[in-house]
Amino acid sequence: MRKDIDNQGDVENLVRTFYGKVLQDELLSPHFEGIDFEHHFPRMIDFWEFLLLGKAGFEGNVFHKHKELMIGKEEFERWVSIFSQTVDSLFEGEVADKAKSQAELLGYTFSQKMSYLGLGKF
Repeated sequence: MRKDIDNQGDVENLVRTFYGKVLQDELLSPHFEGIDFEHHFPRMIDFWEFLLLGKAGFEGNVFHKHKELMIGKEEFERWVSIFSQTVDSLFEGEVADKAKSQAELLGYTFSQKMSYLGLGKF
């Protein structure tokens, strides 16, 4: 039985493992070329800690960062799929399920916003 996500180390493991897979994915990796992930990891970890563990202090607009990537529905679906697979490979439990639900919600919301704004491939 895998453990549930319950601390910053778990969130960091999830985020780093997930983006390692994204950077190897033929569909998604071209959209992230030139991005300094080491610079962005602390912010992404803070975001997921906020969502999953209720850690206070995260502020910002995560959609704003993603709208510049010009990704479409297919990419969002792949992002959610890889995220869910990564969660399932590392964790199980209530917070792990919440992580997958939050990723689905983010993918849907971002996809809808980008389509509405005429950004990306829709």
